Amino acid sequence: MERRPLTLLAVVAGPTASGKTRLAIDLARLVGGEVVSADSQQLYRGLDVGTAKPTAAERAEVPHHLLDVAEPGEGMDAARWCALADRAIADIAGRGRVPVVAGGTGLYLRTLLHGVVEAPGRDPELRARLEAEAARLGREALHRRLAEVDPEAAARIRPNDLVRVVRALEIAAGGRTQSELFAAHRFRPDRYRARLWAIDLPRPELHRRIDARVESMFDGGILVEARALLERFGGAPPAKLPIGYAEAIACVRGEVPRAEAVRRVRAATRRYARRQLVWLRGEREVEWLRPPVDLARLAAACRSAP
Repeated sequence: MERRPLTLLAVVAGPTASGKTRLAIDLARLVGGEVVSADSQQLYRGLDVGTAKPTAAERAEVPHHLLDVAEPGEGMDAARWCALADRAIADIAGRGRVPVVAGGTGLYLRTLLHGVVEAPGRDPELRARLEAEAARLGREALHRRLAEVDPEAAARIRPNDLVRVVRALEIAAGGRTQSELFAAHRFRPDRYRARLWAIDLPRPELHRRIDARVESMFDGGILVEARALLERFGGAPPAKLPIGYAEAIACVRGEVPRAEAVRRVRAATRRYARRQLVWLRGEREVEWLRPPVDLARLAAACRSAP
């Protein structure tokens, strides 16, 4: 039986605030495409400003998919997201359009391109012990323990992200670290034909953009969204929210001054950008782009993809 050719994807990646949204929209307009979001934070309804979600005007330029598909606090893992992305891509390609995948969530992109990572199953007893240790000694202590056994995973995962820290330690207890599994994962067969581009800004410019974006978030509505979260969840919003919302909620409650909230979110966003770059630098066949980008060349590469 003859194998059907793999669907062609144009993938626009990069760290937060690097300009992925604008580049993906411009490329989609040029090649007759539609944008599929690969951003683990922009998929939540009602969290628009803090996640730098494409605006209504930007969405009107080209169709967007996988925005606003989950409620705040609702779990969304890479496998579930990938299933949604596969359906959106099939729909786009079936109508003769080009799927343009845009985002900086490394695990989502790798799962889409190479499949779900094969990892040990969950161990409820070990998980309970690790969670109890975090409650007793603090999440930072558990993160330091992860750094000892899997430094790469510790660099990717925020110290207060207990779910992911526990999962990485759980995997390491099985004999192979999460980083080793991810490294092997990227060499699995391709699920799609893909042109993978990542925006590479000089570090000072990236930091300048991040700082400006965070300032504009606090000027432009994240505090309003934080108040809405408090009202919606009766004063007890979900513990796991995109970067910036915990600080915005603390600011609304009067627990943290605005200037301190901005400082914390800037620092957290810079750390997140570093983790995104770690993922992308580990991906094969990625072409790094230094602005200004030759959009016509990218479009031509899409059309000439083997």
